Amino acid sequence: MTKRRVPDSEEDPIDVEVVRDGRLRTRVHWEWSGSRVRIRIPRNAPKREVERLVAEIVEEVKQKRARVRARADADLEAKARQINRSYFDGEIEWHSIRWVSNMRKRLGSCTVGGPTDGDIRISDRIRSWPDWVVEYVVAHELTHRKHSNHSKEFWAYLGRYPKAERARGFIMGMAHQLGEDADSLL
Repeated sequence: MTKRRVPDSEEDPIDVEVVRDGRLRTRVHWEWSGSRVRIRIPRNAPKREVERLVAEIVEEVKQKRARVRARADADLEAKARQINRSYFDGEIEWHSIRWVSNMRKRLGSCTVGGPTDGDIRISDRIRSWPDWVVEYVVAHELTHRKHSNHSKEFWAYLGRYPKAERARGFIMGMAHQLGEDADSLL
């Protein structure tokens, strides 16, 4: 097994792990999760072939990550970084955050695991809501990077955001006005 770090950009390196697998004969299997790529290759694959395959796979991952970053919103990113520093001690990492127009029910979502690991999407229908509510929705999605479900630990961690209860009240009021279930929004 070999591990290496491939610079994608100065702030976004890709960690590559190459594993020689005796069960594989001709095929190469790889998986991408966040900034990590794990590549399984046949045990007897020639070194030159391995280098070529690794380069192709890393290039594909770089292109996909660049497409996601290109859609990211700089203002929303700055807001998320400020929330992370102020309330979560800078503990949380994510790949991208952006406004999306295709969320009809939920206010935000955060992908945990898989190729889109760390991609946070915020519904653009809340852009006109008070800033402290938008910040709460961002804080909520950031908290999913630490706790994937809505456990007691999740709510305790999210409670670091000082206007959490106030924002939840606002969201409940908006949900009531729209005839929606507030719990299904987040």
